[in-house]
Amino acid sequence: MMTRLQPPVPLNLPKTSVQPPSHISATTNDAGLLFRQKILHLQALNVNPQKALHQNPNFRCTPLPSLLSLEHYLLSLGLSRPAVGRILDMHPKLLTADIPRDLEPIIDFLLEEVLIPFNDLPKSLTRCPRILVSDLKTQLRPTFKFLVEFGFKGSHKINCQTTVLLVSSVERTLKPKIDFLKNLGFSDEEVERMVIRSPGLLTFSVENNLVPKVDFFIQEMKGDLDELKKFPQYFSFSLERKIKPRYRILVDHGFKLPLAQMLRVSDGEFNARLIEMRLKRAERSSLL
Repeated sequence: MMTRLQPPVPLNLPKTSVQPPSHISATTNDAGLLFRQKILHLQALNVNPQKALHQNPNFRCTPLPSLLSLEHYLLSLGLSRPAVGRILDMHPKLLTADIPRDLEPIIDFLLEEVLIPFNDLPKSLTRCPRILVSDLKTQLRPTFKFLVEFGFKGSHKINCQTTVLLVSSVERTLKPKIDFLKNLGFSDEEVERMVIRSPGLLTFSVENNLVPKVDFFIQEMKGDLDELKKFPQYFSFSLERKIKPRYRILVDHGFKLPLAQMLRVSDGEFNARLIEMRLKRAERSSLL
């Protein structure tokens, strides 16, 4: 195993975050009481004990010190105690994880291969806790290799905002979305540029997101696909809550805007722009 990278600044974790809470006694040998203390500690972390035991029955036999060690390890990565609780509640499998065998190799991978800065590690883990329960050899490394070869390198390398892509299946998730864009008529280079500019394209459902938005853009908006090439972020906006309403408001008033100008602004800015366009049109009409 490669040498653990050290954080550039001390974490200065408060002692209360890694010390057993007051309800925990280290001297009791009563199995029922120890189990009760373990449940209380889960609740203190805002982890649902019933959900944890249902999804990970082996946790019933896990000693309390193991849970405290796991909490301490996650805190040492820069995660806050509430974030640790959320992660454990989302993925109870972690409650029985062996730290040297299951977790340290994944953290080493993120720091030393993906080159996530230590200070960005908490962001990566809170945005995608699933990384911690993903298989390094069969999931994370193959997907990372695919993404690098696709174009996520250099200034566009995987960062704390795009580590979520590492948990995606290459064959079932990433390639179908890339193929969908290519089937629209975009070249390999154009698809690469679109995805690098808007990595969320690789996280959207083809059936529930990409297809309906392309259909609306082509059939109702009569749009040019070149505009999607220039503004792939189009797919990140809600079709029902933003794209359709704004487009139809513009049509009702006889206006048209490029996708970026139509979607990137807030509702207030959009309405202000609409009023401005109406006033300008009225001024031009008055001069005729």
